[in-house]
Amino acid sequence: MPERILIVGGAGFIGSCLAIGLKKLHPEWQIICLDNLRRRGSELNLPRLKSCGIQFVYGDIRTAADLDPVALNADCIIDCAAEPSVLAGFSSPQYVLQTNLLGTVNVLELARQTGASLLFLSTSRVYPIASVKSVKLLELPNRFAIAPEQTLPGISELGISEDFPLKGHRSLYGATKLASELLIEEYREAYNVPAIINRCGLITGAWQMGKVDQGVCGLWVAAHYFQKSLNYIGFRGSGKQVRDLLHVEDLLRLVNYQLEHFPEFDGEVFNVGGGLSNSLSLVETTDLCQKITNKSIPINPVLEERAGDIPIFITDSSRVMEKTGWRPVIGPEAALQDIYNWIAANEVVLSSIL
Repeated sequence: MPERILIVGGAGFIGSCLAIGLKKLHPEWQIICLDNLRRRGSELNLPRLKSCGIQFVYGDIRTAADLDPVALNADCIIDCAAEPSVLAGFSSPQYVLQTNLLGTVNVLELARQTGASLLFLSTSRVYPIASVKSVKLLELPNRFAIAPEQTLPGISELGISEDFPLKGHRSLYGATKLASELLIEEYREAYNVPAIINRCGLITGAWQMGKVDQGVCGLWVAAHYFQKSLNYIGFRGSGKQVRDLLHVEDLLRLVNYQLEHFPEFDGEVFNVGGGLSNSLSLVETTDLCQKITNKSIPINPVLEERAGDIPIFITDSSRVMEKTGWRPVIGPEAALQDIYNWIAANEVVLSSIL
């Protein structure tokens, strides 16, 4: 059982929520959050961390000197630090590569020097774009759905499992995360760094500073709340593209279980998401946002697809559920309601960010 945890990317949405949640579950644990505060709105999490007795260290994982093995000596490192935008890989490749790949090297070096274990948050975007787009679909009135008959392995009506093929291009963002997974495996073998990899899908909940290229649920609720227009981009402007949602509190429960039973899962790679029952199309998300906010906004169809866009991704988390007994319990409507309540309670400070 770890007693001292370092969370890199610890002032971001996922990092701060995990830090606060773990501290509440384990008041005796010492938790340190390191972050470069690049994401707008991450500074709002600093008072939350402080009020829970969590130490904050300003630092950048791109800079090896910021990861001082003496000051940041921990039993376990949780790596939540990333540039998580697929679009950023097309516009800012150097930042994506340095943060998501060089950053992983620096974190692994810290783990090697301190003897820490590593819990790494990877992404569903490691799966190749062309293969995901080749999944056979059904078109329903408000969404796309995965067809019963498929030719590729690792795909079923439950979604995409860990057996889905990895050959092909996946965006620079996805490539940096898959390359990080490979480096982690090498450090496990060469330097006995215990490691667990969670390939996360769409994580959501309060305190996510949603924007067009990342954090779509936060963006959708905020746009309804503040009466801003949105776009259905690509796929004929239908809004039928689908993702599964995982509330960050559900992720917290899994991470906590993995930390408490780390040796059992050392070396594992898990798909972690909300699954088919927690999936929404953009049209369905709009309907829920209208119901929760009692507001409707203009949503414009944009026919052109963006680079890297896919029509559907649903996570098949069967493997992690079988191995841990964990399963998501917070549904899509409750997740969007949580975001709405957070925005309503912090409207003044969030209006300039969201």
